[in-house]
Formats: sequence, structure tokens, C-alpha cells
Amino acid sequence: MTLDIAQNFLIALLIGALVGIDREKKKDNEPGHTAGIRTYILLALVGAAAAWISLQLDTAWTFAAALLAVSATVIAGYVLQNRTQEDAIGLTSEIAAIAVFLLGGMVVIGYPSLAVALAVVTSAVLAYKQPLHGLVERIGSEDIFAGIKLLIASFIILPLLPDTAVDPWGAINPYKLWLLVILIAGLSLVGYVATRVLGKAHGTAVTGLTGGLVSSTATTLNFARVSRSETETGDGHAITAGILLAWLVMFARTAALVSFMSPSLLQTMWLPFAAMGGVTAIFAGWHYRASMKAAAHRRSGHAGFSGDRGMELRNPFSLGSAVQFGFVFAVVLLAVKFAQENAPGLGVYVVSGLAGSVDVDAITLSIAENTGDSSDLVQAASAISIAALANTAVKCGMVIVLGAGAARRQVAVATAAVFIAGGAWFWLRATVLSG
Repeated sequence: MTLDIAQNFLIALLIGALVGIDREKKKDNEPGHTAGIRTYILLALVGAAAAWISLQLDTAWTFAAALLAVSATVIAGYVLQNRTQEDAIGLTSEIAAIAVFLLGGMVVIGYPSLAVALAVVTSAVLAYKQPLHGLVERIGSEDIFAGIKLLIASFIILPLLPDTAVDPWGAINPYKLWLLVILIAGLSLVGYVATRVLGKAHGTAVTGLTGGLVSSTATTLNFARVSRSETETGDGHAITAGILLAWLVMFARTAALVSFMSPSLLQTMWLPFAAMGGVTAIFAGWHYRASMKAAAHRRSGHAGFSGDRGMELRNPFSLGSAVQFGFVFAVVLLAVKFAQENAPGLGVYVVSGLAGSVDVDAITLSIAENTGDSSDLVQAASAISIAALANTAVKCGMVIVLGAGAARRQVAVATAAVFIAGGAWFWLRATVLSG
């Protein structure tokens, strides 16, 4: 007997106790549950002992025979219990018993950390019975088909695509383009699930923040499409808040990229980005509070409010729309590449505006990596600011063209305020230089 062996057996016993606590509670409160904490502790002990004996005898048959005996006992108990009760019971406790036996064996074999983690997962699945059943009840056939389509696009189609450029200009990479298509489709599902679980106001805010970390453009497109089904409520505040929060993350992410590549450049460009980001944050916060108040009015049935009937929530997943956006993205990429190679005299500002209309990250990293002296810092800060403003203008155009309802006007007003904040910095810089 060594300390390691004793520790492994103790971990196995604790695993049995962890799962057995939930079963003990169920035994007291629900009919049909006969096994409690003592039974599960003993099952974990039998699994650990069988695994230890197998290791000592250098054969797996001992553990296999013990597993067979435990499974036969558990199944026999299930059959006898169903014969004596009018209502048939499920197999959850029986499957949990076999799982505890196997987890006890895993500890002795040499995987205690994995066994403990799986025991925690098992205990959570057993404890959260009602929430899990409620979640499944809210999932419709359309939601299942949408998830299957996304899995096919991610794990079957994506690996088959070449991860190299296929055009003479080196701009179109099928793998990266399809990855963007998956991103857009996935964001639609994330927003839908978040809204179903957290409610409309909270769900859109979470989706805006998390989606902005990946692609504020894709997130904006998603919300613009969702706004078409929100025309009944008429307020649009929740959609606008989600869009502006995604934009806010874009400003913060760009500043973070610059700080990593060129800290000196960040000292020059922090003022315009703080101004544009601050204005975005103010508008996002105001619309979020307005959406929360609107949700409270709808819940209380406030008379005369335009959103009394609420909004019927439908799955916004559309792989076709995502593919269309990927095609548009590819066309814009070709246009930017053509401008960079055939019209370099237009200057870094024009290139920044063109590139920023598609993606801010690429032009930001390119400029930050090639920044030199102090004069270049000012030019680089101006170029990145132009890219951010161009990207904001394109996203605003998406909302106006593809969206509907009050969100279009609200986003347009916020965009104007962002341009005023960014334009103020350019005016100040021009005034200082001319002075």
C-alpha cells in the first residue's frame, strides 16, 4: 500500500459520493429511485478495486467481469422495479451507476483528473434535469435542421476547400471565405440562442459583445436581418444596442492590435479612437437602457405601448444569406487588391478607406508593422482612423439597406455622431499643423 494508491481510492470514493448526493435527494423526493449515496460510493469502490486487481494480475478480464456483473445487477434491478410499478421509470440512475463504476476504475488506471472532471459533468447532468428538459422543449425541428446545416458546413465542406489563393491577385482564399460564411451563420444561431435564453434585451447585448470580438461586420449583418422581423415592436432599441456594442468592441480590438504591434502609434491614435469609441458607448448604453424599459413595459402589459404584442422569435439562420455575403466580400477583396496594385499613387488614405470597408484588422496590422518616425505616426493614425470610419459607414449602410424599422434611423444617428467625433480629431490635427 502506497500513498498514491490510497489517494486514488479516496478520489474514487469521493466521485461516488458526488454523484450519489443527487441520487439520494431524488430518492427522497421522487418515487422510483432506490439507489442513494451509499450505493454509488460502493459502485465507485468496486470499479476502483476491479481496476487495481486487473493491474496487479496484468489482465483486463477482471475489470471486464466486474463491469459485466455490475451491469447485469443494475439492469436486473431496473426490470424488477418496472414490473412492480405502474409507471415505467427512465434509465438515468442505472446509466449513472455504470458511469460511476467506470470512473472509479479510471482513477486507479491513472486518469484521476479526467475522472473527476467527468464526475462533475455527470453530477451536473443529473442535477439540472428540469432546465435541460425545458431547453429541449423549446427547440423546434427548424432549430435542429439549422444546427445540422452549420455542422455540415463546418466539418465536411470546410476541410475540403483549399487554403491558398485561387486568383491571379492572391486575394481569394476559398478556405477563409467559407470560414467567414460559417462565422456569419454561427453568429445568427448564437444570437438566436442568447435571445431565447436571456431575453431579447440581454440576448442582443451579449451577442453584440461576443460577435464584435470576431467580426463586427458579420454581427451587424446578422442584426440587420433580424430587424426585419421586429417591425411589430417598433422600438428597435435592442437591435441598435447590439449593433453599437459590436462596433464598440471593434474600436477596442483595433486599439489592442496597435498596442501589440506599435505602442508608440497607440499614443498618437488613442485620442480619435477614444472619441469614436466613447460616442459609440454612450449611444449603445442609452439604447440598451431603452430596450430594458421597453421590455419591462411589455411584461407589465402597459397600455398604449407599441410593443404590447411583443415579437415572435424565429430562427434567423440562413446559410444562403451567409453565402451571398461571402460572395460580396470576395468581390470587395478583389477591388481592394486591384487598387493597391494598380493605383498606388492614390496614397495610403485611399487604400485604408478601401481596405477598411472590408476589414479593419488587416489594414491596421499592415500599417502598424510599417510605422517609422513621428511623421509616419501621424499619417498611420489618420489612415487607421479612416479605415475605422469607412468600416463604420459600410456597416451603417448594411443596416439601412438590409434592415427595417426604427433600428435604421437609430443606427444612422449614432453613425453621424461617430463621424463627428472622428472628424473633430482630423479638424484639430489640421488646425495644429496649419498653425
